[in-house]
Amino acid sequence: MFFNENFTEFYRPISTQAKQNQIRQDVKKMNVNYENTWENCLKIIRDNVNLQSFKTWFEPIKPVKLEGKVLTIQVPSLFFYEWLEEHYVGLMKKTIKKELGPGAKLEYNIIVENSSASGKPHTINVPTQQGKKDDDIEVNVPVMGSIKNPFVIPGIKKINIDSQLNPNLTFDNYIEGDCNRLARSAGVAVAARPGGTSFNPLFIYGGVGLGKTHLAQAIGNQVKNTLKTKTVLYVTSEKFTNQFIEAIKTNSLNDFINFYQMMDVLIMDDVQFFAGKDRTQDIFFHIFNHLHQNGRQLILTSDRPPKDLEGMEERLLSRFKWGLSADVHGPDFETRVAIMEHKMYNDGIELPRDVIDYVAYNMNTNVRDLEGALISLLAHSSLTRREIDLPLAKDILKNFIKNNSKELTIDHIQKLVSEHFNLPLEMLKSKTRKRNIVQARQISMYFAKNFTKTSLVNIGKQFGGRDHSTVIHACQTVQDLMETDSRFKSRVQEIEKILQINFA
Repeated sequence: MFFNENFTEFYRPISTQAKQNQIRQDVKKMNVNYENTWENCLKIIRDNVNLQSFKTWFEPIKPVKLEGKVLTIQVPSLFFYEWLEEHYVGLMKKTIKKELGPGAKLEYNIIVENSSASGKPHTINVPTQQGKKDDDIEVNVPVMGSIKNPFVIPGIKKINIDSQLNPNLTFDNYIEGDCNRLARSAGVAVAARPGGTSFNPLFIYGGVGLGKTHLAQAIGNQVKNTLKTKTVLYVTSEKFTNQFIEAIKTNSLNDFINFYQMMDVLIMDDVQFFAGKDRTQDIFFHIFNHLHQNGRQLILTSDRPPKDLEGMEERLLSRFKWGLSADVHGPDFETRVAIMEHKMYNDGIELPRDVIDYVAYNMNTNVRDLEGALISLLAHSSLTRREIDLPLAKDILKNFIKNNSKELTIDHIQKLVSEHFNLPLEMLKSKTRKRNIVQARQISMYFAKNFTKTSLVNIGKQFGGRDHSTVIHACQTVQDLMETDSRFKSRVQEIEKILQINFA
């Protein structure tokens, strides 16, 4: 024991055994906290993925241990591990480093089948792929002199802002259909000559999950890959607003404006959230003017067209209308099938045709739900080790499908046929004699007679008050055409197959 004059404290020499005990206690204390650490990570992840993906890919994960700054998590299969590494490794790395600090690492504990006589599953430990570039290490920004970068988030010393683009969102995996042909074609033109077309700004609008963000980022990625000297930036209106507020607080408003005025291509997502924020609109108005006057490209997305935006300054709305406003709407059946087939091809998987048709027909609201349904099928198949067939698809997706009735009605037939022909439903009941509409109406009547117990009189009434003789003529016409026109026959059989799949 000795006396330290500087600190007026008594110190006793610590034995080697005591040090080891202390280390064990510290390690034990850290291991106790591994569940809390993972729970904190989940709170962050939950805010960055949609609910369906979170339930499918993150809720089954179990934290195993925390040693130093290495968190080990257990995943239920090798497929599960590969999917996380392919789609979410960047998010998970950023999250774990935010929670545990620099140097934090993630390790997987994977449950795999044992080929030994015991037949019991065992686990293997795998670290995250080291070859992938950490998104939160490098800084890659245009030369800005002393301008303050608004993308430097308080509390994080280094962040790679690059262009804030998701490299996976490209034109190659953006499936074209009638629902998005104009918007996609305009996007390709803008990507080839940013600021050099009449599509400035390019205003893309449509409902949730229909691919607005994908298309906008595809343009940005194409510009980056082909015109490497161009500075591209993607930002949401919410982030822009928060940065603007921070710039006011820190007296760096000029730096904020100068930073955005340097961009060659500015992609502003969800501009409808500027509504009611007068000062944010004012600052964006000046940035917009500067970029447009200097031949820079602006790409804007919204859930509605400029004319329907409320709470926005007229001068800003007028500028939104300067270029091209292109809408994206819900994909038709053929486009939904193409989207599924493209995703299956990229992921190296195959599904039975009846499963593809069932999912494509029923998940008809938006692309996001369609992809979510496919992911749920793959995950369930992996976890339960069952082949994906139609009964499994119906069982897994029953909670996602609004109409789960087994009884086929004329309403169902009209809806399916009108969607197959890409026609408004009311056209089947109208008086028009246009060839494609007449043909769709006749096919609908044909199926109504053959697949429902409804009388001919009532069938006619549900098609705009027509009489029973019209129904008989329609059915005979369809039958005759099927015997003489192979293309027409294939089309009718394709619709019939979907009806049988969904209402068997």
